[in-house]
Amino acid sequence: MDIAREGLERQRAKRKRVARMKKMIIYTLVGFMILTLCVMTFLCVEVLSLQRQIDELSSHVATSQEVDNPEQMVEDSYLDDLYKVDNAENEAKEGDIPMVYLTFDDGPSDNTNKILDILDDYNVKATFFVVGQDTSKYGDAYRRIVDEGHTIGMHSYSHKYSEIYSSKESFEADYNKIHDLILETTGVDTKYYRFPGGSSNIVGKCSMSVFINSLNEKGTVYYDWNVVSGDATSRAFTADELVDNVMSDVVKYKTSVVLFHDASNKDATVEALPKLIEKLNEAGAMILPITDDTTVIQSVNVVQ
Repeated sequence: MDIAREGLERQRAKRKRVARMKKMIIYTLVGFMILTLCVMTFLCVEVLSLQRQIDELSSHVATSQEVDNPEQMVEDSYLDDLYKVDNAENEAKEGDIPMVYLTFDDGPSDNTNKILDILDDYNVKATFFVVGQDTSKYGDAYRRIVDEGHTIGMHSYSHKYSEIYSSKESFEADYNKIHDLILETTGVDTKYYRFPGGSSNIVGKCSMSVFINSLNEKGTVYYDWNVVSGDATSRAFTADELVDNVMSDVVKYKTSVVLFHDASNKDATVEALPKLIEKLNEAGAMILPITDDTTVIQSVNVVQ
């Protein structure tokens, strides 16, 4: 009986060991599957994140400076009939007084009035390249820009790349629309223009030379920029970083045209403006609005 009982105990112990091994194997397999699933999920998230970053970078590569949400990309072979402007003569030399032109694109918005308040506080004049907005809501902002001595220019009516740059006819129709809106609202027959995406953008179906020649025929001067604040990028720069971005570049040029935006989501720009003006004043810079006497800053021009 003792021998039989011992044999039975050994069998039970063996079955328990086998059961424990099975559980360990099952737990190991389940754990491995869960770990694999977690790793795969993490990798998928990283891939999606990288894809978004690539898409954002691609959108900004559409111009040699900064591009505001281009809707389509085309080959850059059209640059064959354009040339890069040589701005060597604009390089700052010792003793030069910096001439700084603060420019604001994409307004008017609620932030435009905040910016105008700050400029008024410091007795500074700037340049606003505006788009088409509802004049029943923003008519006063258009007029205030002019009435307070700032320069108003065109930044297209729709700001829709696929429409503006689809053909010369579409570009001119959009141009006429924003020109007439400004003239009827403010009384100013402005001849200053900033291309959405700048003159070196590569988002249109046509060569930029088509649109540049169109402006030349109208006697309209287009301005690009040579100092970038960074407020147009996807990265959320702080106000201090925006100021540092500008101050690090304005020392390089006799004439600096600074790119800012006064759209409704540019709160950091509003916050940065007083700090920037104070730093520019400390540096002895002259802060001016664009006029006919301003050195023209362009990225590219049409070969004559």
